[in-house]
Amino acid sequence: MGTGRRGKEYDTRWGRSLAATALIGIGLMAAVDEIVFHQILAWHHFYDRSTPTVALLSDGLLHAGELIALVAGFFLLADLNRRHALHRRAAWAGLLLGMGGFQLFDGIIDHKVLGLHQIRYGVDLLPYDLAWNGTAVLLLAAGALTAWWARRAPGADRPTAP
Repeated sequence: MGTGRRGKEYDTRWGRSLAATALIGIGLMAAVDEIVFHQILAWHHFYDRSTPTVALLSDGLLHAGELIALVAGFFLLADLNRRHALHRRAAWAGLLLGMGGFQLFDGIIDHKVLGLHQIRYGVDLLPYDLAWNGTAVLLLAAGALTAWWARRAPGADRPTAP
């Protein structure tokens, strides 16, 4: 995204706001996956191709990664807000793009390409895969639409003085 008519400062605010909340979106969706599908429903672990101990360890590592993403993202978001450089519409776009990106990566790369785990075992996977990846595509589409809207809204999200 070039500087265009809005200038470099606008692009920097927009990009940093998008990136900070994309990190939060990744961490948030990883947390939902971990809590709902790994713990509550016990459908799978992050790595199911070994012993139960290794499966539990892999879940712990995923949990650590999601917490790091959430904390880092919120620190970046707080700094943008503190400096009055937060572009709120770009932030919403980043959140949706991060959530959808994690979900699609998990559904395509982790489930199919690497075969680390499946959504669920002992069932026809097609409906689960369609729901999993379909949700990811919807989140990504909503994020892309929000990002497009944020870039084109006249005078959108001008920083305010303290």
